[in-house]
Amino acid sequence: MSFWEYLVSRHQQLLTDAYQHASAVFQCMVIATALGVALSVLTYRSMWAGNLAILSTASLLTVPSLAAIGLLIPLVGLGVPPTVITLTLYGLLPVVRNAVVGLRGVDPSLVDAATGIGMSRAARLLRVELPLAWPPILTGIRVSTQMLMGIAAVAAYASGPGLGNEIFRGIASLGSANAINQVLAGTIGIVILALLFDAAYVLLGRLTIPRGIRV
Repeated sequence: MSFWEYLVSRHQQLLTDAYQHASAVFQCMVIATALGVALSVLTYRSMWAGNLAILSTASLLTVPSLAAIGLLIPLVGLGVPPTVITLTLYGLLPVVRNAVVGLRGVDPSLVDAATGIGMSRAARLLRVELPLAWPPILTGIRVSTQMLMGIAAVAAYASGPGLGNEIFRGIASLGSANAINQVLAGTIGIVILALLFDAAYVLLGRLTIPRGIRV
């Protein structure tokens, strides 16, 4: 069976796996972004606290993803829980690092001006600092998403959802008629999803970042 014939015969399952893969990455990125930005807001004003937040999230990436999922299986079982926990934790570093850098890079004179017109600290954060820090934060989200696309495939080891199941099935049956087709289908599907997500982030940036800031 050729690769194209395999895609045609398995298109329904491949579309389902692709949807589950994209959904898992998207939902985990939403959680990681919320946690990462919140952690950055709490720590960026202090040099040591901000650096500690970056170092702590960076240390998570030193643990191999397969090992992290394996360690979580006895605690939370198979399937979605270890996938969500692993992807969320691995997605934190780029968001935290870029948010801290972005918030620290806001021009102090703008913050002083906002203070001078009577803005509270919360208002300054929401209306001045976070909007100005949004471009580097979005870059961190893009980097994190691309990274999680690949890591999500490893979640198939714990019966997680996504295109990783195609890859693992192909690897487990190497030598069979469709083994290579399965690995190729899963791999190409992940690459296509990563490109689509990145294109969506580019569009989001054009819609949410003022032209003057982009320049």
